[in-house]
Amino acid sequence: MKIIARQQYIEHIQKFIGKGMIIALTGQRRVGKSYIIRQLVTEIEAGNPDANIIYINKEKTKYADIRNAEDLSRYLDGKLKEGADNYLLIDEVQDINGFENVLRSLNADEECQIVVTGSNAKMLSSELSTYLGGRYIEIHILSLSYREFLTFHNLNDSDDSLLKYLGFGGLPHLYRLGLENEDMVWEYIQNIYNTIVLKDVVQREGLRNVTLFENLMSYVSDNAGQLVSATSLSKYLKSQRVELTPLSAINYLKAASNAYIINKVSRYDIHGKRLLETNDKYYFEDLGLRNMLAGQNRTGDIEKVIENAVYLHLKNLGYKISVGTLPNGEIDFVVEKGGTSVYIQVAYLIADDKTMEREFGNLLKIQDNYPKYVISMNPMSRPQNYEGIKHLTLRQFLMSDSLYTALSFNLK
Repeated sequence: MKIIARQQYIEHIQKFIGKGMIIALTGQRRVGKSYIIRQLVTEIEAGNPDANIIYINKEKTKYADIRNAEDLSRYLDGKLKEGADNYLLIDEVQDINGFENVLRSLNADEECQIVVTGSNAKMLSSELSTYLGGRYIEIHILSLSYREFLTFHNLNDSDDSLLKYLGFGGLPHLYRLGLENEDMVWEYIQNIYNTIVLKDVVQREGLRNVTLFENLMSYVSDNAGQLVSATSLSKYLKSQRVELTPLSAINYLKAASNAYIINKVSRYDIHGKRLLETNDKYYFEDLGLRNMLAGQNRTGDIEKVIENAVYLHLKNLGYKISVGTLPNGEIDFVVEKGGTSVYIQVAYLIADDKTMEREFGNLLKIQDNYPKYVISMNPMSRPQNYEGIKHLTLRQFLMSDSLYTALSFNLK
């Protein structure tokens, strides 16, 4: 079976090979972590034919007997070769109870280079952080970027291709189904969601009220990019005649975040230069999953999908992301990398002066010299800048490998 390389992740992983650190690849189920591991094996074998590679994939029945730390230790006994370049690769390591004890011991003795994958953030926030603090690096794997989507589906960059990406999202396996088979695509996405809910929410988090969880996910999908608070959740639950405290509802959202279905983005007070602790926003890790939960109908919510797509690309570019707040307004994204901040507003179309004033006006209120951008779907190859604020089309932005190269990208 053909494996399409996701080279940016391989290059990132290789930077930490041999540095004495455990490498943990995290991300939603079926975003391609296993294929990246297999690609990594190929790269290791090509560069070091004598390497001793031990690969455990917990999703395969042949490894079903490795249930806990003792089982893992017994399995590894005799497989690590003294004096050899040993590599231990474990897929879905969270399915091995107490795995962190074995990894800590192996890492302390520097017996092998360890690379693991996991589909639950709780694994890192508790198990790995507690036992391996400072000795592991997390590399988060996202669903396909727009540029990867074009490669996987053998498409040229165009407005039609962009609409396909915004609709179907970036789960890698879709290239084998074919986007023309829409019923199969949505059935596959539904099955992935069901698997995530069963394995990473019900089994791992212990949340039993699946109907309530799915209702909350529908609510979040319908309010992607909108402020979500305990109060708004309480009002929604009352409208659904559900008896659940707002705090319990927030815990359900935490479970969804732990399973990488959604990401929470905190608000940032631009004038006060501080993060705020209430009224967060949530964005989905895959657009197709979000659209499936929202009913696959984007007629009335295209701006939400565009904003989610911008969020995902900013995350892909390695930015730390917050939602900006002003005394009388909001900035969709305040992003930071390398000590430099950037402010971004997202709009569907800049169709008239009123929209122009709203989208550019909030950015003009910010009294500093950091770069400011408006991103929209305006069908023009070079949108006009406005009072020093740069205007990009969504395609320009999604095709770029940085905000700065996006300025020089010409649409065809």
